[in-house]
Amino acid sequence: MKLFGSSGTRGVVGESLTPEFVLRVAKAAGTVWNADRVAIARDTRTTGEMFVNAAESGLASVGVDVDDLGVVPTPAAVRYCENQSVPGVVITASHNPPEFNGVKLVGDDGVELAVEELERIEDHILAEEFDVAEWDAVGSVRSVGTANDGYREDLLANVDREKIAAANLTVALDPGHGAGSLVTPDFLRELGCEVRTVNAQPDGHFPGRQSEPVSENLRDLERLVRATDADVGIAHDGDADRAVFVNERGECISGEASLAALAAAALEPGDATVSAVNVSQRLVDVCEEVGADLELTPIGATNLITRVRELWREGRNVPVAGEGNGGVFYPNYRLVRDGAYIAAKFLELVAERPPSELVAPYEDYYNVRINLEYDEEAELTAMLNAAADYAESADATPNTTDGYRLDYGDAWVLVRPSGTEPKVRVYAEARSEERATELAEDAADALRSAVATL
Repeated sequence: MKLFGSSGTRGVVGESLTPEFVLRVAKAAGTVWNADRVAIARDTRTTGEMFVNAAESGLASVGVDVDDLGVVPTPAAVRYCENQSVPGVVITASHNPPEFNGVKLVGDDGVELAVEELERIEDHILAEEFDVAEWDAVGSVRSVGTANDGYREDLLANVDREKIAAANLTVALDPGHGAGSLVTPDFLRELGCEVRTVNAQPDGHFPGRQSEPVSENLRDLERLVRATDADVGIAHDGDADRAVFVNERGECISGEASLAALAAAALEPGDATVSAVNVSQRLVDVCEEVGADLELTPIGATNLITRVRELWREGRNVPVAGEGNGGVFYPNYRLVRDGAYIAAKFLELVAERPPSELVAPYEDYYNVRINLEYDEEAELTAMLNAAADYAESADATPNTTDGYRLDYGDAWVLVRPSGTEPKVRVYAEARSEERATELAEDAADALRSAVATL
């Protein structure tokens, strides 16, 4: 696909993402869906209202009525779409910096669109084929202010409230100024937790920290855990479809380790789980120990969703899936990454033992990620060609599901272009930090050298 990446389409506002483009996306989606009504939601980004207005105009122009949900987490928007049997447009750039925004498209079954559906919409955008309505048949817009309340009530009905409440947990929470600020604090309190917050004011500038919940952005949360003697810390990204954790000592838990712990609690023999090609050996180990099958896809929520649906059609049970970035699916609940639900499932485990003990079996690996930015297509082409040469010359058979993954037995390295940003990412994992760093830097140096010769 040319326009849609691994999780919708995103770009820097005013450059690769403009109101005119969002208007065309909405017109194409409204044309393909042929629906009477569509929901629109956004995260807290300062440009969100502008793009909502553009999307609403596009949908109205093809004769579609719009339910404007306002600022809600992506999983709340998805739940509304499923509950009302309407497709949806979510204006969000998830974990990207504040200058970014984007568009996610959701079907009337409450699931982000699969690749083949996105391709149909993309074809209409590129061909500018839209079902423009007559003047007296354009759509109307109404505000719906209940999506967050309905979402929170649904969460409460689907987690073990009694178990969590009985543990008398103190939780430190960092929603990162995103849409989760409007739901997760109240949700956790209704679970019986004592909640302490930081960066919990909705603000699309992300003044307290950058939106991506990675270790270097969570120092405030780590300090809050230590200062309040909290049992666990929880962080979200901008649209609250991820949850990343800090243990009771104020140390950030890697997303790969928390995914392994959650998977170990959910999987049974004969089950299947789905992850991306950058999967950690931790999840591989869990699947081998449990007797579950691990299916790999290209990186990105869209690809995982597509594979889960395929497994369902084969009659397989997929109780958990996800990537090591805090984005975990519980498909038997709802096929969406849901930061608040992920947090509650982790709290069910924390009610039994401290986070450090939960993830202790999965901390024997070290992960390194290097981002190589590019400004021109020529630089991207040079890096991808260098990655192909690097993989061909390596003493390992490459997996080319998404980019180039090289497995060395004791470690692996992956080189792939980002699906959401102008970057090529280099990932490495090994049983020592030195080995992981060496692998990542060696691959990255090959790509840097290719760009330097342009």
